[in-house]
Amino acid sequence: SFYEELVSHGILKPLTTPVEGMVVREGSQNYVAPQGISSVVKYYLEQSGADVSYEQHVTHISLQDGRWEVSRKTGPPEQFDVVILTMPVPQILQLQGDIVDIINGSQKQQLESVSYSSRYALGLFYEAGAGIAVPWAAQYISDNPCIRFISIDNKKRNIESPEIGPSVVVHTTVSFGSEHLDSDPAEVQQIILSHLQRILPSLPKPSSIKCQRWRYSQVTRAVPNCPGQMILHTQPLLICGGDGFTCSNFDGCIESAMSLAEAVKPHL
Repeated sequence: SFYEELVSHGILKPLTTPVEGMVVREGSQNYVAPQGISSVVKYYLEQSGADVSYEQHVTHISLQDGRWEVSRKTGPPEQFDVVILTMPVPQILQLQGDIVDIINGSQKQQLESVSYSSRYALGLFYEAGAGIAVPWAAQYISDNPCIRFISIDNKKRNIESPEIGPSVVVHTTVSFGSEHLDSDPAEVQQIILSHLQRILPSLPKPSSIKCQRWRYSQVTRAVPNCPGQMILHTQPLLICGGDGFTCSNFDGCIESAMSLAEAVKPHL
């Protein structure tokens, strides 16, 4: 039903363009978000009617008069009746305040067992009319130490237009990502570009480039034997969830979200 709703609103479309080297599981259906994956998040936020504050870096969570006091890097602390944490699991364990003592020993052990792959993503952006002459929309690379995936993004999303310049997205291998996790992004960018040049020597010069470090890319080991969420404290409710409690695809996110919603409902 989630997929049907998103497809009916044009947020998702079935993937119809060729992706070379993709492992297709029997009975599975792949989708693409023409306006980017953030459009899925924006759609649900609009549906919720929630008042959203962005760019708030949470640092401390403590109990204060039967409510949660949440502190952030800038601005005064705020109090809440329910707190739901869906950031990567290592970032939950980095939070300070009463939460440190509230997470019990076995929960801490479970949370510490979660692991993520790390990688870099490189975006190359072109002026309208630039031609990228490859027969595929995206390709998995199996024999390069640096690059694992290349996507002609407008082609993959099936939104090619003479008015909009094409863009290329490159994902590095997991081993390259972990090896260069704390390297200077400018140096990493040059290494990726040199490998890309060898794979696609005919690629034109982009008008701009963005290199993104993705420290928590995909969950490689989720919280074991978990129902998609973990209650850290009941009254007031402090609960965590997200792909670290299921798996890193849309199905995993939905599974955790449904589980979180069921657990939060009695507290509303």
